[in-house]
Order: sequence, then C-alpha cells, then structure tokens
Amino acid sequence: MSGHSKWSTIKREKGAKDAARGAVFTKLGNAIAVAAKAGADPDMNFALRLAVDKARASNMPAANIQRSIDRGSGKLGGDQIEEVTYEGYGPGGMAVIVECATDNKNRTYPDVRLAFSKNGGNMAEPGAVAFQFNRKGVIRAGYLGDTDEAMLNVIDAGAEDADDIGDQELIVYTDPKQLRAIREDLAARGFDVKEAELTFVSDNAVEITDSETARKATNLLNALEDLDDVTNVHTNAEIKD
Repeated sequence: MSGHSKWSTIKREKGAKDAARGAVFTKLGNAIAVAAKAGADPDMNFALRLAVDKARASNMPAANIQRSIDRGSGKLGGDQIEEVTYEGYGPGGMAVIVECATDNKNRTYPDVRLAFSKNGGNMAEPGAVAFQFNRKGVIRAGYLGDTDEAMLNVIDAGAEDADDIGDQELIVYTDPKQLRAIREDLAARGFDVKEAELTFVSDNAVEITDSETARKATNLLNALEDLDDVTNVHTNAEIKD
C-alpha cells in the first residue's frame, strides 16, 4: 500500500517556532470542530477522540481543545466549520486529495487552486481522483521482540495489512469501521500505539525518482499543507530520497 501522510518515506517536519505552532493549532482546532459536529463527547464520538488525541500529542493546550469542541458543537455560535475535499493532479502524474476544514469556502478554494497552479499541478473534478484511493484506518505502533511475531499479532487483531517501517515500528492498515477496536486490541497486546487516524490510501503508487520532478512534487505537497484551512493531504506518490 502507498499513501502520502506524516508517515511517508519523506518526512517534512515543521519547525517549532511560535508561528508554526500557531498554524498547527489552527489546523488541529478546525479538525476538532468538524468532528465535534457529530457530538461533543470524545468517549461517544470516536472521530472526535482521534482529533483530540492528535491535538494532545502536539501539546495543544486543553483550553484550546475545549474551545474547538464548543465551536464545533455550536455552543459558541458564529460561523460553523465545515469539511470540504478537493482533488487534483501534480508533477509526475501523481494524484492528490486535499481535506479542508473551513468557515469560508470562498477563501479556501482559491487558495488550494493557487497552490496547485503555482507548483505544476491542476485541480480536477470531484471524483476524478478519489476513485484511486480507499478510506482506511491507519495506526502507527511500536513493538518489542520479533518482527514476524508482531506481524502475526497485528493480523490476529483483525488488521488488513501492515508495513514494517524500521526502528521497531509498524504501520497498520484497518477497515475504517474497525479502527477503534483494533487500536484497543493492539494496546491490550502490548503494542505502543502512537498514532491512529482515518486516511486515504492508494493501492497504485506513482513512483517518482527524477530529482526535479520530486522537488516539484514536494513543493506542491508543502504548499498545500501550509494552508491554514488544509487538515490533510494525501497522494499516491512515492517520492524516493
């Protein structure tokens, strides 16, 4: 399986400066607000639980998290955050899905379109790209001991597939509806469950080996991820180091 995420072969870490941290908190807050529309209790709303866990892992203050929950659940009034997805193609023919959380689509769409056009890509009609991806649960989990035994435990827990990414860590793929149960099962089996999320994964990777194409592709992905309204960027590109 292949999919662009924070666990891709190329790590594009952000700095820890205040401005960068503020941008991350904005994205996390928007994602929490969207999830909270389906219920303000993380124990009853698993999507919200995932968003809150991700925010806590990034050291987002508890007050900010609660304010985002209150905003999404309508307690604060004002413009509501809504989820919107855009699709497009980038350098090397890679397919891209862009997930956004916004209170103003008239602002978000032009920003996403400009990021594509300035970096060798173009937007596509809804559905033109999405059919190349499957919705999956993805878990990053550490393990001790033998890799083969860890893989067997993952399959026994009900996972669909797993990749060994080295350093005693696995990326585990699940049916979206089974993400919660498998995450809990892995934790019970002694795995160190570090992250879990719902994402888009493509079975047909586009391998980019040309250095100039790789540079352009990475620039496009960075430009999209840098937009405040963008919560996730997914691609079928495999960009080699």
